[in-house]
Amino acid sequence: MRILIVGSGGRENAIASAIKRSKKETEIFCAPGNGGTAEIALNVPIKQDDIKGLLSFALENKIDLTVIGPEIPLSMGIVDEFTAAGLKIFGPDRKASLLESSKKFSKDFLKKYNIKTAEYKAFSDFQTAQKFVAGKKHPLVIKASGLAAGKGVFISKNIKESENTLDSIFNAKIFGDSGETVIIEDFIEGFELSYMVAVDGNTYKPLITSMDYKKIGDGDTGDNTGGMGAITPNPYVSDNLTNKINKTVIEPTLEGLKKEGIKYKGILYAGLMIQNEEIYVLEFNVRFGDPETQSILIRLESDILDLFLSVINENLKDYELIFDNSNSICLVLSSDGYPNKYKTGYEVSFNDGLKCLGHMKSAEYFIFHAGTKKTGEKYYTTGGRVINICARGKELEINSAVYDIAKKINFENKYYRKDIGKIYARP
Repeated sequence: MRILIVGSGGRENAIASAIKRSKKETEIFCAPGNGGTAEIALNVPIKQDDIKGLLSFALENKIDLTVIGPEIPLSMGIVDEFTAAGLKIFGPDRKASLLESSKKFSKDFLKKYNIKTAEYKAFSDFQTAQKFVAGKKHPLVIKASGLAAGKGVFISKNIKESENTLDSIFNAKIFGDSGETVIIEDFIEGFELSYMVAVDGNTYKPLITSMDYKKIGDGDTGDNTGGMGAITPNPYVSDNLTNKINKTVIEPTLEGLKKEGIKYKGILYAGLMIQNEEIYVLEFNVRFGDPETQSILIRLESDILDLFLSVINENLKDYELIFDNSNSICLVLSSDGYPNKYKTGYEVSFNDGLKCLGHMKSAEYFIFHAGTKKTGEKYYTTGGRVINICARGKELEINSAVYDIAKKINFENKYYRKDIGKIYARP
């Protein structure tokens, strides 16, 4: 099979690695890919938002299956374009992708179908929003409605912070068009949970649970990021809770989508807040999470290509989704300054003969590239999140292994959290 993966992050490197483990004979292309995907696939210099370029490449190269990693091409309708051209592609179409690309659409959808979410209002101008926050109890959550690479959510502790945030979004336009509409919602305290299911339009199957570490600083402090690490399984999640999530969130969402005339096919990611056993939907994503996917896919035992095809062909009910019974961890090495200003272009070195996968301290490890490029035989940083170090095995061994490996990977301005894998008291 000839496979095209669209995207350039650690998630896409992990997907490529999982495809490489398939029993099927494959030839993998990544557009645009990164330094890590260059080791197991052929990188193609086509940007993820160049839908026409990607379609032309897929047709010319007789691609059998295209897998979309990031949200931007999904929101632009890449699935619609490929499907219309008779190509198999994994991911939801443009209309279904509104669940992520428009937080207003998502919140209105949740309210319409009586799925619990925080109380909210949407605004399209600074002055009206400013008057609203002045009369509201704080803290408040302020969100850009459009796509913002995981950085469009702010928790403001007082009126001044709220006004500054609104000024940045509406007047300074820090998110461009994505900030034309702003959602202001009540703050819900509890613990967050990322919950992903595969959906074929009729049937759904949950992936194993994970817990991600969203803040930049140890102890989950500082700015929100795209994710600084993840572990599986989520230590706070019981079978009773997953059953409740399925019954009160996933199934009503899929039924609501059908009533809206939307056939959802792909990965549905629900960002949840659990408060006193009540489940609230914070947001939806319409693709694999990052870095949760890295920690999840290294535990996948069944063939990922069969998963993709069963979703596309709408026979997911016949696919057996199997994960091993180990623990897993993903540690993100980032550029210092991320998620704000940071420098790139530094050489990345791998000491002591580190390879993209191997064994250390009875743990099996995987090194996935995120923000890198390969020039000749050398790697250079290109982004905020640079390298993902993942391992599976016993909890203490994998935690120790990823931190030992982190010391063996070097680049100027390297930064990482020192507490990934630590289980804090549940809020």
